[in-house]
Amino acid sequence: MIKVSIINPKNNSPLKYTDKGLVDTFGNIFSIVKGVPRISELENYTENFGMQWNKFDKTQLDNEIEGLNLSTLRFFAATHWDKEDLSGKSVLEVGSGAGRFSRVVLEKTKAELYSVDYSNAVSANHRNNNRIAPDRFHLFQASIYEMPFPDNSFDKVFCFGVLQHTPDFDASVKALIAKAKPGGEIVVDFYPIKGWWTKINAKYILRPITKKMSHERLLKLIEKNVDWLTRAHYILHRIGLGFATRFLPICNVKGSFPKSLTKAQVREWTILDTFDQYSPEHDHPQRIADVVKMFERHGVKVTFSGFEKFGDGMTVSLVRGIKTTIKKTYNSV
Repeated sequence: MIKVSIINPKNNSPLKYTDKGLVDTFGNIFSIVKGVPRISELENYTENFGMQWNKFDKTQLDNEIEGLNLSTLRFFAATHWDKEDLSGKSVLEVGSGAGRFSRVVLEKTKAELYSVDYSNAVSANHRNNNRIAPDRFHLFQASIYEMPFPDNSFDKVFCFGVLQHTPDFDASVKALIAKAKPGGEIVVDFYPIKGWWTKINAKYILRPITKKMSHERLLKLIEKNVDWLTRAHYILHRIGLGFATRFLPICNVKGSFPKSLTKAQVREWTILDTFDQYSPEHDHPQRIADVVKMFERHGVKVTFSGFEKFGDGMTVSLVRGIKTTIKKTYNSV
């Protein structure tokens, strides 16, 4: 296995594990909390995700629900990576949450996985996955703009469902690409803009209010109203008014979840996904064509752009590409 160097992203000096934490050559120390090095400040704009994934830490994990393999199907549909080919390769995962895709990489491949998340969701990921392959799993709390790795380090880079929640989508794409080796593959999926109607729904109407609410209050509000909103969602579809469900303050329930889920599990996924929609500080969906231009501008040859199907008729919007040039070191914003 080829190990990737760990550096202080602020001065590029090497980091070493000590009893005090990760220490660079200048004596700067990054603490290790609950088994995870904390490269970023603990409080930041992703606190909602820290709460979300520590509460719903096992909800979307394959193998936690009998017959559930949705994360595995999505991962390989999105990346088109070969399990055997990943053996011994360095893989960077950005925005790992509770570790649903970390688990796929660790269980289904022999890759060396380096995973980062800006939120305290790393605590949930560590609980869920650290025992699977501790020698191949390297987890850090770090910003996408200040990751603790040198540029041009990774064979594969992926980032699923995260970029729209960062302050600057293009800067985030640039940061991902910087960490891939020349010839390395980069895959991202994200919320798409499908047309003028994309933002005409309850989510974008109410988000200016809901993102300012305390996360605890918002979650309680969702839990209190989820049942009647779910019934209303199905009724509107049943009477031929499915288009009107976009004005209900609830995630898209019909056709969005695995068919194998029980009624109680569907309720839990609905609460999780609704909180995920209404709590983030940032939500910036993108046109696929614009993300393609970002890839090309930052030195990546795009090999695929569009929608990939997986599971029970579900789809993700994504862009895949291969890094063709060495860019200058990324400067954090």
